[in-house]
Amino acid sequence: MNFYISDLHFGHKNVIRFDNRPFYDTEEMDNVLITLWNERVSDDDNVYILGDFAYKSDKTSDWYLERLKGHKYLIIGNHDKATLDNEKAMKYFEGVDKMMHVTDGDKEICLCHYPIADWYKGRHGSWHIYGHIHNNTTGVYQYMKQFDRALNTGCMINNYVPVTLGELIINNQIFKEIH
Repeated sequence: MNFYISDLHFGHKNVIRFDNRPFYDTEEMDNVLITLWNERVSDDDNVYILGDFAYKSDKTSDWYLERLKGHKYLIIGNHDKATLDNEKAMKYFEGVDKMMHVTDGDKEICLCHYPIADWYKGRHGSWHIYGHIHNNTTGVYQYMKQFDRALNTGCMINNYVPVTLGELIINNQIFKEIH
């Protein structure tokens, strides 16, 4: 099964305030994120991490990756330099790139950390999954929400757990209705 998630920001203290995350500190956030991931993902599942895996953490990226189940793919975000520079961490990824194109069931999907207004085969029914904007509802979000097949995979709007494409569609619809 394929799962999608972005902007985990493992170990990043300021993201708790920035996203209004329901965690006391980074230790609690990291433990909850790891637990939720492993309750959901099996060793045989594919997890596409759409950027910003760990940032300003006291722990190294490989410390987190070795605790997470599944075949992991990293779509590079703007806060992934420490992960990319960590040779041990890089061994946990099946693939790493700035953009990926995958098939999920009968759907073609363009994966990129950044929201894209016109993606590969977007006019021919393909989907776009992105991160980067977190749960921000101004500017870029207002523009992107007009595209029915563009989905924000930010962990904070997906209950801090990797989600399937179907769940991502539902969660984005609920988020649009609220915002």
